[in-house]
Amino acid sequence: MRNILIYRDHLLPKSEHAFMHRQYVGFRELAPVWIGRRLLPDFAASGFTLGPVFSGLSGAAFKLFGHIPARDALSALNPIAIHAQFGRGGALALPLARALGIPLVVTFHGGDAHKSAHWRRFALQRARMQAMTDYASIFLCVSEGVRDRLIARGVPAAKLRVLPIGVEITPLAPRRNPGEAILFIGRMVEMKGLPVLIEAVRTLRAQGHSAPLVLLGDGPDRPAIDAALQGIPNVECRGWQSQDQIAAALAAARMVVIPSVVARSGEAEGLPSVAVEAMRQAVPVIASTDAGTQGLITNGQNGLVFPSRDAPALAPAIAGLLADPDVALKLGHAARATVATHFDAMRQSQALEQILLQA
Repeated sequence: MRNILIYRDHLLPKSEHAFMHRQYVGFRELAPVWIGRRLLPDFAASGFTLGPVFSGLSGAAFKLFGHIPARDALSALNPIAIHAQFGRGGALALPLARALGIPLVVTFHGGDAHKSAHWRRFALQRARMQAMTDYASIFLCVSEGVRDRLIARGVPAAKLRVLPIGVEITPLAPRRNPGEAILFIGRMVEMKGLPVLIEAVRTLRAQGHSAPLVLLGDGPDRPAIDAALQGIPNVECRGWQSQDQIAAALAAARMVVIPSVVARSGEAEGLPSVAVEAMRQAVPVIASTDAGTQGLITNGQNGLVFPSRDAPALAPAIAGLLADPDVALKLGHAARATVATHFDAMRQSQALEQILLQA
């Protein structure tokens, strides 16, 4: 097998373990070797092969000036290309690709395409993003919305390919228990729109709906979220969960709500992996119009869509699924069929490997 370098600046946030792994699960000809500037404690448990990490002063020099640390070690790997995760990662990995004389492929996940700070905050950063745009062979977009945003930013359409990240399609017995909980899974940051969901649940409680609200995840907005939840009964904030714990929570859920918004920074969703994971388990998803689920969820057929930031519209959508378990089951089964047909992780990963080989 030949090596390919996978650049992620921080190796690797807990929230990324599952969907990062899925991108490479089908590789047969390429061996991913992960490199970056900061090694996080849980990386060793994630099952990835680790290459050089550019930490300390060498990492700072690499970030600021493009000085290449561990060049001999990288050359010894004889990589055929670099696959950078996120647009900013692509800009940082550009000097490596140039120094090693290999192609650069960059995957944009959503916020990196929408967040204006990545593109114009500092002159050096703007220059690097432009240089990356010129040098990179291919930009992979997890959704059509991400592709459209990159075109608006001046990225040549000929370099753009849409390739959603899939999920493992394992055998699943028909779902006969629709569950009870209203479930949210994700980081607690502005883009995820949790205040919209909390406002909708307050409305539902006033109307007599007592279904549990379960929040999985953590993040910088956790204190504000905890404060907003005060006085709302039957709420659980479980923090970060393992994949087995997430699967158990999905099995007990009536629905998953993705109330995402466009943040003040411009950050927005690409295609949230939680939507695909929920649909794989035949759990219906209620997503906002800013959740990046275009091409995945068709309103009323395999899920529900509501206007972004519109808690009064979200509340009746949730109430409808709580009141009618048969509708929840029907939407969930249709959701499962969509994912099995179009979002199989093995097939998507094999497609990624072929793109990297062709680059």
